[in-house]
Amino acid sequence: MPELPEVEAARRAIEENCLGKKITKALIADDPKVIDGVSRADFEASLLGKTIVSAHRKGKNLWLRLDSPPFPSFQFGMAGAIYIKGVAVTKYKRSAVKDTDEWPSKYSKLFVELDDGLEFSFTDKRRFARVRLLKDPASVPPISELGPDALLEPMTGDELFESLSKKKIAIKTLLLDQSYISGIGNWVADEVLYQARIHPEQSAASLSKENYGNLHKSIKEVIEKSLEVGADSSQFPRRKIDFITVGSRTTAYVPELQKLSGQQAARAGSKQANKRKGHGDGVNDDVNEAASDEEVNGSVQSKKGRKPRGQGKRSSVKRKSKESDDEDNANDSEDDDDDDNDDHHDEDQKNKTRKVTNNKQSKVEKTSKKTVQTSQNSKKMKKAK
Repeated sequence: MPELPEVEAARRAIEENCLGKKITKALIADDPKVIDGVSRADFEASLLGKTIVSAHRKGKNLWLRLDSPPFPSFQFGMAGAIYIKGVAVTKYKRSAVKDTDEWPSKYSKLFVELDDGLEFSFTDKRRFARVRLLKDPASVPPISELGPDALLEPMTGDELFESLSKKKIAIKTLLLDQSYISGIGNWVADEVLYQARIHPEQSAASLSKENYGNLHKSIKEVIEKSLEVGADSSQFPRRKIDFITVGSRTTAYVPELQKLSGQQAARAGSKQANKRKGHGDGVNDDVNEAASDEEVNGSVQSKKGRKPRGQGKRSSVKRKSKESDDEDNANDSEDDDDDDNDDHHDEDQKNKTRKVTNNKQSKVEKTSKKTVQTSQNSKKMKKAK
């Protein structure tokens, strides 16, 4: 999902390659879901003959200033991207269009040709992006509702301390709130908190002064570094990474370095202790068997009640997880996270199945032994008579 670094990379690419050039051709997609509030014909007519004067960004939004209004504005959504033919916009993925590539792409929502022959396109595979034509993009939503830009309008250390000390929500959830600070998305928030050594579920108001200082420093350094290296994976940490859900978003963190503190740490420790105690008490076998029977019955019912095309109980769990991610991202996290969660889910199901099978086999063996013993006793009684 495009975040501040990706959108800023697109802005810089336009600034370096397109300023001062006149638009000689414009093609707008017939897609009213993405092309917001203006007809295809009016949009194209408003661009033709105009010169690109400057490129601007706030948060995850980009807009182009022409020699006269209105101006095209781009809200990147989940999969929005700028491609300039012959120019690598970013380093982290293939972004230079080759002669053998489809051009413009079938996913293109806005295509422009300039007077020197250079061409660029805004594409969106997922259709969560919005392309608008506005007289003053910065003065109207969504841009007018954004908080200070994390790169261009950074808070001072004191401002960050004062604002965070009043917030009793998880620090990651707060960093994702675009009305609080704009431009930070899922992966940037994870990296910022890793570098600051702060657990993503830690309450913002409970952070120490040292935490505030580290967070302030990390926001600046992570964004600047990400722009410098283009999200090169060789720059990522080589440590064990765990995944949890914070604010309905899949969250990566390093447990050995990002620990909860204060009352949250005590509560988490108590929860873990109770969990271990529950697993280690040697619970009555009959209870376990009863639970196993319920699991078997639930499994059978699930199979019987399975909907067409495999939409049974397990599928609904996967579908719910994926939909919640998509809904959150329609303002996140790519499908890989859902695949990982599904893999863990499948492994849990396999383990449950093995447990159920073992318990059932144990019951069958006990029942068989009882039957044999009863038969032998019956024969002995007949002989005695």
